Amino acid sequence: MTWWKFWKAATPKTSFVQTYLEATTDRIPGIRKVDQLNFTVLDTETSGLDPAKDSILSFGGVKISQAKILVNQAVEWYPIATDSGKKTAAIHGLVTVPNTLSKEDFAKNFLDYIDNSIIVGHHIGFDLEILKTLLKPFGITQLKNPVIDTYHLAIRLEQGPMQDMSNVKHDDYSLDALCRRYQLSPDDRHTAAGDAFLTAQLFLKLLAKAQSKGITTFQSLLS
Repeated sequence: MTWWKFWKAATPKTSFVQTYLEATTDRIPGIRKVDQLNFTVLDTETSGLDPAKDSILSFGGVKISQAKILVNQAVEWYPIATDSGKKTAAIHGLVTVPNTLSKEDFAKNFLDYIDNSIIVGHHIGFDLEILKTLLKPFGITQLKNPVIDTYHLAIRLEQGPMQDMSNVKHDDYSLDALCRRYQLSPDDRHTAAGDAFLTAQLFLKLLAKAQSKGITTFQSLLS
């Protein structure tokens, strides 16, 4: 073993990363009822669409517990970005932001906030990829939480679990289209906090639809 490999192996994880990893060690029992689960609904606004190169300009999150949105636990944070939001400002309106957090402070706050909850988002894959880019320097290459994408959940509930995705009209499952269909007012759209809250409302509508189809446990929700 080289001294380099020994040094890398001996480098300790930061305490907040270790706390997160310990919190997510135990798996959620598959038989746990959906209304007993804890969810964190999140959204990001970014400087572009390349998770490897672009930056998070704002992060919004809201908690769901016992099938209720915990508005008093909603957050909106602005991590320091390495590039500006000028090229995407027409979407989210962010060019400069106040009260920015260092990347380390944001990483600590974020991991503490999601804890061992189930992560929810609309087209959540992009958000997770750009979050992982920010978290990587602190030793997180993969989040340990279960993940639910409201885009895929809506398609599954409306068209069945075996639906051929090539036949799906994807515009029908945008956040705006789903909000219209489920009679949700798109207030504060295209802000991280606003989109997280809107997605949380949509998720509760989808959970009600899931329950009507006999999907009542964690395992059946993820199946």
